[in-house]
Amino acid sequence: MEPWHFLCSIFFLLYLSLTAKASALTISISPNERTCFFADVDKAGEKIGFYFAVQSGGAFDVDWDIKDPSNNILLDGNRERSGDYVLTANTVGEYSFCFENDMSTLTDKLVDFDIMVESEPRREPPAKPGQIAEHTSALEESIFRLNGMLMNINRMQKHHHTQERRGFSIVKSTQNRLFWYAVIETMAIVGMAVFQVYVIQTFFTKTGRRYKV
Repeated sequence: MEPWHFLCSIFFLLYLSLTAKASALTISISPNERTCFFADVDKAGEKIGFYFAVQSGGAFDVDWDIKDPSNNILLDGNRERSGDYVLTANTVGEYSFCFENDMSTLTDKLVDFDIMVESEPRREPPAKPGQIAEHTSALEESIFRLNGMLMNINRMQKHHHTQERRGFSIVKSTQNRLFWYAVIETMAIVGMAVFQVYVIQTFFTKTGRRYKV
């Protein structure tokens, strides 16, 4: 690869990294709790990516909504287990991403989510007409294809991670139930044995009678 090819790829990757702002978090939402997170959009037309997946708790579902700076609801959902959305921000300002656990009265919900604000990359013309235009375009197309493949791999990893966490949560809940079932069964057996010993002892015990003369 020629040096200018390498420099162009480095500059383009730096451009993508500088124009994207993302946060990956894991939160625990208590029963009847509403939790919100915020992301700033610097200019109209930027793309907002939003991904979430409930990892554990209850039926693995949660209520959520996305609001623009004017407090208008852009997207929302009720009792959803996961979601992956991309929308265009038409207003500059602070966007809110909220989760709500009103449907649960006892169980906490563990939620993984990503919020990404990214400007669409725009190809700039070369410094001089006809200068490495074809090579730059081909390089950018290759980078876009690689970026798409990496995004697909990332989604697959998130999906497998969610399935693993949910399976672990189900196994842990089943183990707890089996443990308490064994404890209650043991207590019932011990109680029944004590009761049987008492009944047998009472049955074979003779009480003397007293007579007054």
